[in-house]
Order: sequence, then structure tokens, then C-alpha cells
Amino acid sequence: MTLVSDAHTDHGAAFVDRGGREVVDHYGRPDSVGRAVRNGVGTIEMGYGIVVVTGEDRVEFVDDAVSNTVPRANGEGVYALLLDPQGGIETDMYVYNAGERLLVFTPPNRAEPLVEQWRENVFIQDVEIRDASAEFGVFGVHGPTATEKIASVLNGAGSPEPALSFVRGTMVDAGVTVIATDAPLGEEGYEVVCAAADAPEVFDTLLVRGLNSAPFGYRTWDALSLEAGTPLFEYELDGRIPNVAGIRNALDFEKGCYVGQEVVSRVENQGRPSRRLVGLALESESALDEEDDPASLPEAGAAIVDGDAAIGEVTRAVESPTLDVPIAFGYVEYGATEPGDTVAVRVHEADVPARRVEIPVHEGSAGSARLPRYSD
Repeated sequence: MTLVSDAHTDHGAAFVDRGGREVVDHYGRPDSVGRAVRNGVGTIEMGYGIVVVTGEDRVEFVDDAVSNTVPRANGEGVYALLLDPQGGIETDMYVYNAGERLLVFTPPNRAEPLVEQWRENVFIQDVEIRDASAEFGVFGVHGPTATEKIASVLNGAGSPEPALSFVRGTMVDAGVTVIATDAPLGEEGYEVVCAAADAPEVFDTLLVRGLNSAPFGYRTWDALSLEAGTPLFEYELDGRIPNVAGIRNALDFEKGCYVGQEVVSRVENQGRPSRRLVGLALESESALDEEDDPASLPEAGAAIVDGDAAIGEVTRAVESPTLDVPIAFGYVEYGATEPGDTVAVRVHEADVPARRVEIPVHEGSAGSARLPRYSD
């Protein structure tokens, strides 16, 4: 459940369930709000699950489980994956070294299963693991003026850098931790973490104190992250092999064994995976109806076809606030298309022409670290 429902409602929010957690879908006219974020700064309440890991062996324990190297220094973080034995992604996560504890940010419905799995794997290690999702509020601040926004309200520290590092300070009377993001929306970005009890005060501060910020919801998040070329767990990553998704920033090819590593290494050594994630621009009119709801966007799983041959499927489609046309992510056979090629996407049993486009489709104030990358 959102920690600041009343404030969201005051701004005209419509809510939606996302991974078992109530979050803001939009505040009306998500396309206009998306352009406001692109031109200035916006604030979103994030729907993370949060796992806390403590004990003397916390760093080594988590490092042995995930696909990237967990930082040893306080104030640093990393993007990583938990894989199954077949190399499929069970969850993505951000792991932050906060001194005597690690904070692990996951999709909301992955925190509890992660806690259960890791507890089952504790043998003689000095490790304690718990789901602390209800204890924290997390707000994303994104846009080309996000650094200026944070500087206008953060006391006791400067804006953190580089990406995934963090600092501690205050906003009004609330203690906060401010994390520099890896630019999932293709813009300068920060996440502000606070105690759950302080969430209303922090949210108000982020919206109206110092430099004003526009509130936005997950419909805008989905659209801007797709424009930026950022794969998201619930659409593009769940169950996929990391090499296929192209999220090389989540992999440390030099570290020791972890579950699924053999598959990742084998696909890497082959030179290229069987499929790749590509961007598409649909050659059609706006896919929103008069009430600003998706009317004719292709659904997840919609076929991507070239002539009579199915070459892939859509994972996510949105109305691009920047291009003002529908765009999509999709997995296709690795060598099936090149940027600029025309294919078709099946929408309600009709084949809609679509052009493969380079991603990101929008060059913002920063580049997403999760932009899919392949060996070619």
C-alpha cells in the first residue's frame, strides 16, 4: 500500500495494483506529465520490496548468491540478478552497502520469496534476513533538473555521485538517504529513502519545497523507461536469460560461482544469444482513447511478424510522450531484423506496420545503465 495515499488523492491520482502493492497509475494526462518530467523534474512513490541483511557474513553471503559483485564499502550499491539453475532471472535487485547492513531493493512481490529462499540457504554463516518493506518510503526524483531539485531541499550533504552511491542528510526534520540512480528514465535521477512515518513530510518536500516537482505515476514510469531503453523486471526480465535481455551491467563475468552462472557463461562464449530485445515504433494513430486510456496498444505476447513468419513477441507497448506515437519493446530472433526494417505487430487480430528503431528513442540528460547491449 502507498504510504501517502491522501496526498496522491489530493493530486487526483488513480491507483493500480503492481506486484501486489497499490501504487499510483497516473494523475490524469500521463502523456503531458511525461513531457513535464522530460523538461524539468518529477517525483514518483516507488513500489519496492526491501530486504535487510545483517550479520558478519552478510556481504559474502549475498555476493555468493547474485550475478554481480556486492560492494564492500559503505555508501555504494550495485545492480544485480538472482538466477535459477537454468539461468532464468528470478528477480532483479539493487544491493546497497549501508555499513552494518545491506539493503536490497526488489520488485514488490519478490521480497518475501527472496527472504524465504535466502533463509533456507543459511547454514553456518552469521547472517540474518528479513522483509523490511513496510519500514521505508522510497521516492524517485527524475528529470534534467533533478540534481538542482535535490540540492534545493537536502541538508547536510551534497548530491551523491557516481551512480548507485548514496549520502545521508535531512529534508526539513526527516532523516533521509539519497541515492544516485542509474538513470532508468534516461534522465538525471535520485531515490530518496526515509522512515515510513516520515514519508508524507518527505513527499510534500519533494513536490513543493525548493524547486517544484511534478508528481507522476507508473504509467508515465513505464513510458519513459521504455523511451530510455530500460528493461523492467515484470515485462522484459522475468524468466529470461540475462544475455538475451542484454543487461550486461548486472553481470560480473570475472566473479566466482553463483546459481545460473554456467548458463550465462556458455551463452556469452557462444558470441550471441538466440534472441535480442529491440525497440519498435508503430506506424499508426495515437493508441489512446478520449479518456487517455490505452485503446489499441499491442498486448504483452503480441506476435511480431515479418511477412508470414513470426519472429518474436512484444513485451510492453506504450504511447511515447516524446514521439507521440506508440512504441514497444519486443524479443525477436537475433538476426531477424536491423534498425530501420519494417515488420508488423499483431493488434486485435490486425497486423499493424512497425519500424524497428534504435534504443533509446529519446536522448535525455543521462543514459540508462540498463540499455540492452550485445557483443555485435
